[in-house]
Amino acid sequence: MQRLEIADVEIMRLAVQQEIARSEDSRYDHRLHGILLVSQGLSCCRVAEWLGEDPRTIQRWVHRFETAGFAGLQEGERPGRPVRLTEAQVEAVGRDLRRSPRLWGYSQNLWDGKLLAHHLAKAYGVDLGPRQCQRLFHRLRFRLRKPRSVIAHADAAAQARYKKTPSPGR
Repeated sequence: MQRLEIADVEIMRLAVQQEIARSEDSRYDHRLHGILLVSQGLSCCRVAEWLGEDPRTIQRWVHRFETAGFAGLQEGERPGRPVRLTEAQVEAVGRDLRRSPRLWGYSQNLWDGKLLAHHLAKAYGVDLGPRQCQRLFHRLRFRLRKPRSVIAHADAAAQARYKKTPSPGR
């Protein structure tokens, strides 16, 4: 039998790994293949090398399979940081942001990350940093509005008196 070769092996390997990671079913099948190879006598290190995984990952799969059977290879809940704001609170914050900060007793005219962080702590008892509040603005589809400088509405006569050099022609 003729030996087959795949063109662009590295690119194809990455593409296959991305395809495996794409769905729960393919990840489950990937784990089954790992267990099958280990059951045929291959070491976890060798299986890890073939499947593009860490040897410790293969060991975890084997341990989960031995303790829980096929159910141990199924996707489980992935732990993560719990949300700090419920969906109802996020909607309420969206309503708050549609109103001027002055209506809430703040001295600013526009919302920013620091002000929203203060407002969340005061009104909802939720402690978020300014950067996370900026992400919340984005999630709620608000855009950054910068205040205009006072110079745009300044008195022209006062500006002329303040200038150090006279205007040409004077």
